[in-house]
Amino acid sequence: MAPEQPVLTDAEKEHFLVHGWVKIPAAFTREQAAAVTKDVWTRLGMSPTDKATWTQGRIHMPAHATVDCATFAPRAWAAICELCGGADRVTDHSRQWRDSLIVNLGTPAAADKPVRPQDLDGWHVDGDFFVHYLDSPEQGLLVIPLFTDIVPGGGGTVLCPDALPHVARWLRDHPAGVSPRMVPRGQPDFATERNLDWYNALTSRAETFVEATGACGDVYLLHPLMMHSASTNPLRRVRIITNPPVSLKEPFCFDRDDSTSNTSNSGGGGYSLVERATLRALGEDRLAGGGGKASCPSASGCRSA
Repeated sequence: MAPEQPVLTDAEKEHFLVHGWVKIPAAFTREQAAAVTKDVWTRLGMSPTDKATWTQGRIHMPAHATVDCATFAPRAWAAICELCGGADRVTDHSRQWRDSLIVNLGTPAAADKPVRPQDLDGWHVDGDFFVHYLDSPEQGLLVIPLFTDIVPGGGGTVLCPDALPHVARWLRDHPAGVSPRMVPRGQPDFATERNLDWYNALTSRAETFVEATGACGDVYLLHPLMMHSASTNPLRRVRIITNPPVSLKEPFCFDRDDSTSNTSNSGGGGYSLVERATLRALGEDRLAGGGGKASCPSASGCRSA
């Protein structure tokens, strides 16, 4: 089988390497989005035209149906594979996009009251179900498909590219692993800490933020260490996204024999664009031993321990 051609332009690849995210425009159609969201108001028990029925600001809905990303949004799937170093590195179940819709309607109390990104209190990186290492394969990429138009102030997820190098360095400097709340292994509250103080303190000092706005059908692809937060949606526009997981078959590797990059979506031996972005965030060309769990004898037991 002939190798598939890359779908990301050189400019898009460079943007991802520098900023940690890239947007794939018009990855699926409005008609496809409407088919996924057609029952959303029935499922919510609310009316799209009566805000008095909007009794919750943000709702994470359970899934009832699944589509194959490779056929539903083929350019997005190809870009996912390209960023991760090839389809052969991505788990098969990562192709499944479920209709576990995340709806942001805002609240009456927050209406018309924009909040500075630094003052949001929901900052985090994804992956609340595993111990985090620099090379963790459980979260290979963060994907945000837009199922509605999202305008500035209209409920878009807020990204903090400034924080990515800090998160990468924290994981590199704690190779025994940290909790989903960034508590290092061995500390008393490693298994019990539930607040987001570590993240919120970091973003309070950040200067660069990106609101994930766009047209219905756009798809954002984010580095797995990209800190992000829900917004308050001061305009109270209906905002619907999902957050389909992407995981890898093997941990990231930051110490490859082949130091060239692999920018195809059909596999190969070089660094993936995600790995290159991590190394760039660390100011390194290569990490001896890999820099992850495999390089730390004290990180014993399974990754979820």
